[in-house]
Formats: sequence, structure tokens, C-alpha cells
Amino acid sequence: MNPEKFREIINGGEGLTVEFKQSKTKLNRDVFETVCAFLNRNGGHLFLGVDDQGGVVGIDPDSIEKVKMDFVTAMNNPLKISPTFYLSIEAVEINNKTIFHILVPESSQVHRCNGRIYDRNEDGDLDITDNTNLVSGLYIRKQGSYTENRIFPFVELSDLNADLLIRARKMAANERSDHPWKTMDDLELLKSAGLYLKDPQSNKEGITLAGILIFGKQELILAALPHHRTDALLRKINLDRYDDRDDIRGNLLESYERLMQFINKHLNDTFYLEGDRRISLRDKIFREVVSNLLIHREFANPFPAKLIIEKDQVVTENSNKPHGNGMIDPDNFSPYPKNPTIARFFKEIGLVDELGSGIRNTYKYNKIYSGADPIFMEGDVFRTIIPVTKQASDQATPQATPQATPQATPQDFNEEEQERTKNILEFCKTPKSRQEIQTFVEIKDSKHFRSRILNPLIKGGLLKMTIPDKPTSPNQKYYA
Repeated sequence: MNPEKFREIINGGEGLTVEFKQSKTKLNRDVFETVCAFLNRNGGHLFLGVDDQGGVVGIDPDSIEKVKMDFVTAMNNPLKISPTFYLSIEAVEINNKTIFHILVPESSQVHRCNGRIYDRNEDGDLDITDNTNLVSGLYIRKQGSYTENRIFPFVELSDLNADLLIRARKMAANERSDHPWKTMDDLELLKSAGLYLKDPQSNKEGITLAGILIFGKQELILAALPHHRTDALLRKINLDRYDDRDDIRGNLLESYERLMQFINKHLNDTFYLEGDRRISLRDKIFREVVSNLLIHREFANPFPAKLIIEKDQVVTENSNKPHGNGMIDPDNFSPYPKNPTIARFFKEIGLVDELGSGIRNTYKYNKIYSGADPIFMEGDVFRTIIPVTKQASDQATPQATPQATPQATPQDFNEEEQERTKNILEFCKTPKSRQEIQTFVEIKDSKHFRSRILNPLIKGGLLKMTIPDKPTSPNQKYYA
């Protein structure tokens, strides 16, 4: 969101979804009461460094890092906000002063701040803890609005995939070395992640649909949600049916892996240097696309989610509870998590970026990958269209499309190939001839070496030629 958009929101003053806190040198005492109220109601924009009248006072330069760190630390503290909720804090320059903007989405759960429940109205934050009617109504609204919160009281821990719970701990620890899930048992982890809830109205408690979809065995998922399915299709030659297909009915973690494998099988990767680090453009783009396809769908709707690879584009479709209609502008949109608990879980284990940044990153990297902007269409069916070049989509997959011909372009990179690329770049810190590099990697077939290793490194910009205007010169050498 650009600064002008922030200025426009601030000029509109405080209201149901906008709150200002001065927080010039430290966080206001009631900042987290507002966060709690936004989570429990409709979400909203929280600005730090703005006074009650909308005046931009800014955060003291010496206090910027402290204010930011105090906010992030408190949001991860279950004694402050329970259940905890990940929020990003964005620095914005307005009138040459730094303020912080925090976009707080509506949560699918009821949150407490310091053990108290807050709700939001036009007058501010209301402590409703002792009003049993208001608390009950809040729980009913959350349960009715979000399918992911449906409780299955007779599902037991033994019905879940224990290996996935172990893996989730490791992935969370890789994101944050002190992650609390490391020391929790399985039930504590599920409760911490909001995947095990208690309904105070019916007194039912148990694993939720979100917990089943993330960790459940296939037979449990199909018993809880018989229509659950994600269809991956390759449709380049046989346009009426498909050239390759994967019918996926497992849990969301396994679905993520299978969808990424399908993408890797049928789309080329390209080299790209971001700073001094080589990144995979294909993975950067489709990591977000696949995660969004799995996370932000309305699971109560039997419409099957789809990922379709075509000649010049990749299309995804999933059922949706729209917060608007039409094309999404990445510079001016407010993201709404359709399944906040599932989205937060994927964020904790590093499979998705923070809310809102995923769409912006997809725009950024797809412009490099194919030279075109992706399209995101909000409606009853949410559609994503990722344009791809012919070079990107002409992956050699003989088992799926016998007519395809191998391309002299970068292919999928397994761990062995990644290690080889790393070694070649290190070896070519000083210019080396083609023969020297080929001998170094111990490949005898010159044609294979040129087409599958050397040319992709050159096209990807990782290796440069010492005589670029004479690529076939016998004196040609290559350097990283």
C-alpha cells in the first residue's frame, strides 16, 4: 500500500476499523486491547505514531526498533494475546516522520488480552468479558462464519498423522529457533495453533476441521469432508481432457507437496540472482500460488479446487467467500484471510509469506519470470492467472506429453544439481574454459554438458563470458 493510501485512511479519522496510538517512545498501554478487539470483530488498521486527532507525530528515531520489537514480542506471548496471532508491522514515512502500520485481520477465533475479551464498536474497544450474552454471541458468530472452526469431539489424536506433527515442529523451529511448539506435546501444539477448541455454549471440545485438514489421515478427511479434493491438470495438447493429472484428496501439507511436485514436473525453472543469492523464480511464485489455493478456500463448498497448467498460463480456481468482486490491485487492497487459523499455521512453518505480501511478491517475481503481470480475481470463485512464457512451459515430460521435445533451458534442480551448481560457481571465481569446467564436474559428453549445464548457467546470468560478442571463440572463458 502506498503512503498516499495510508494518508487517506488517517485523514478519515478513527472508527470501527481504524485506531490511532501515539506511541512516540513506547507502546501505549492499551495497544493490545485494540489488537484483540480488531481480531474479534472485523479487523482493522492500527497506526502507531499518530495522535487521537489524526496528527502524524511519528515514532522517536531512537525508539523505532524498541517499539517494533516490543510489539512483535508481545504478540508472541500467550499471556498478552491468547491465542497468539502473527502480525507484521510496517514502517511508513509520512511528512518526513516514521509511523508504524499494523493490518489486523479478522480472526476465526475469540482472542483475549491479559485474560480479558475485547470487542470493537465505533466508540472504541469494549471489555465484554463479564457480559455472558455478548461473549456467547461472539463465539456463535465465529463458529458460524468460519468452517475451519467446526469441532469434531470424537476425533482422537491417534486419527492424525503423527509424523506430520513431528515435521511441523521442525519446520516451525527452522523459522524461529525458540519456537514454543518445540517443547509442546501434540495436544498442546494443537491448542496453541487453534486447531483444538472448546465451544463455551455447547461445552463441546475437540480437534477442529482445520486440524483434520492439516494433520488428518485421508480416511478421516474424507469422513469429515467427503467432497474435499484438489485437481492438478496439465492441458496443452488434449484441451478437452488433459495430458497429465493428479487427483489430490489428502491433507493440506501433503497436498502442498504434491502440487509443488506437479508444478516442478511441468514448468521450467530459471536462474535469478537476488543480491548475491541465487533464487528459484518458479518456486517463489508458485509457493505462494499453491499455498493460497489450499488456504483461502471455502471448505464447505463442494466446488473442487483446481490448478491447470496450459500453454501460456497457469490458472487456479477455488470456492470463496468474497470480500468484493473484480481484479485485485496489489498496491491498494486489504487482504482478508478466508481461513485465518490455517493461514497462520502455514505462516508459522514457513510455507507462506505474511498476509498481503504474497500477492505483491507474486507480481514482482512473475514480471521477471515471464515479463507479464499475474491476475487475481475476487468473486464466488477466486481465480489466479499466472502468465508463463513458452520457454517456461515447454518442460520435457515424455510420460505426459510424448510430442514434447527437450529444450535447452534450465530444468528442475534436485539437491545434487544444486550442489554441483554451487561448486561450479566457486570454481569459476577466476575465468575457466569450457573444457576445464567440464573436466571439473567429471562429465564426458560435451553436448550434454553444454545443453544441460553450461548454457542454463549462462542464460540465467550466473556465468558470464570473457568474450561476450564472440560466444563461440576458442579463447572463450567463463566466470562467476
